[in-house]
Amino acid sequence: MRKYFLWSALILFIAAGFGWLEQIDLVWKMGLILGFSSIAIGVGHLKLLSGYQYTFWIIAAVSAGLIYPQAFLHIGSFDLRNKWLILTIIQMVMFGMGTQMSIKDFTGIRKSGKGVLIGLLGHFTIMPLMGFIIAKTFDFEPEIAAGIILIGSCSSGLASNVMTYIAKGNLVLSVTVTAMSTLAAPIMTPFLMKIFAGTLVEVKFFSMMMEIIKIVLVPLAGAMIHDILKTYGIAAQRKITYLSILSAIWLVMMFFFADSFGFAPESVAAVLLEIGSFLCGAIIVGSLYHLLYRVYPAIDTIMPYFSMFGIIYFTLVTTAAGRDNLLQIGFLLFLASILHNGAGYFFGYWLSRASGLDEKSSQTIAFEVGLQNGGMASGLAGSMGKLATLGLASAVFSPWMNVSGSLLANYWRKKGDREEAVAVAPTLLD
Repeated sequence: MRKYFLWSALILFIAAGFGWLEQIDLVWKMGLILGFSSIAIGVGHLKLLSGYQYTFWIIAAVSAGLIYPQAFLHIGSFDLRNKWLILTIIQMVMFGMGTQMSIKDFTGIRKSGKGVLIGLLGHFTIMPLMGFIIAKTFDFEPEIAAGIILIGSCSSGLASNVMTYIAKGNLVLSVTVTAMSTLAAPIMTPFLMKIFAGTLVEVKFFSMMMEIIKIVLVPLAGAMIHDILKTYGIAAQRKITYLSILSAIWLVMMFFFADSFGFAPESVAAVLLEIGSFLCGAIIVGSLYHLLYRVYPAIDTIMPYFSMFGIIYFTLVTTAAGRDNLLQIGFLLFLASILHNGAGYFFGYWLSRASGLDEKSSQTIAFEVGLQNGGMASGLAGSMGKLATLGLASAVFSPWMNVSGSLLANYWRKKGDREEAVAVAPTLLD
């Protein structure tokens, strides 16, 4: 079935070219958008390109955002950049990613301590520093420059785990570095932003830390509740049930009596109460999700698609909001993404080799350093109300990271297979 979408894409692109030449706006615009969408569906038919299906959806989203920006900024009077909508979608993205992790992922440091430390050191030094250097070299305007530094200061995402798996790298090390960098993000990301981007945009350390907790750690906590209920037996399930009941009571109290506390909205006490309520919500959502999982176990395999949808949504809205900026500096921003991403792979790999890690572990650290959590960067930009500028880098960097990561992972896998074949050959001859 998918092969027919590939043929449709060819026809749609021909129609788009005809529409462009004849200056028929509707034909070339819709032909281009539908053409990339058809490729995104049909590319799964080609084994060689099946790993790029998500990337083509991103390209389709970028095309739609550039061509029809106003259509993807509002639905009627509702703003698609609404803070609470952004927060909900980014939490869905992170929860979907979290369902692919487990409590055990956070204990891998005992087995891979040296590699984890090198990975965290490389990730939180090389990438923000390179982001700062590139932003200054290209002389981007302050908020766009800060967006490059922001994506370099975020934790690594699950894309690094996928690339490590494809490359046949050290998957335990990869998952552990991703988990630990995610836990470190509430401190490290605002700290690095304060150092490298503090003169470009206003960085409120505590506010950013709380936002990261809300958009990353809260949904991750919900996913871990599901993992505990799935993995750790009756005693753990009983404790989670009690926690869920207490959480529900807390949320009801906050709904009816929060105003009676009299805290100013921006005060530390008010923010901490809000975080507490979000965590209670995470416990309840994790428990409800687990009930759904018991009825329909395949939901765990579907959740990553919800995460993909969320990131495509951010790409679409960010592109639409930042269309004018993107048309002016899109090529330079793409070039910046290649340099930033490439520097992460290069320095991550050679830092690991210089530190005495083996080849497979060094390749793993290269992915951990070079691939950032674009969804987290988009969510933070959205929470600050700066999707059109601060979020623009993540919209450009994320697709390229998926393309480059896939290319490098396949190269390293084939290289490793050849080396294994050469090593086995003498043994067979003996």
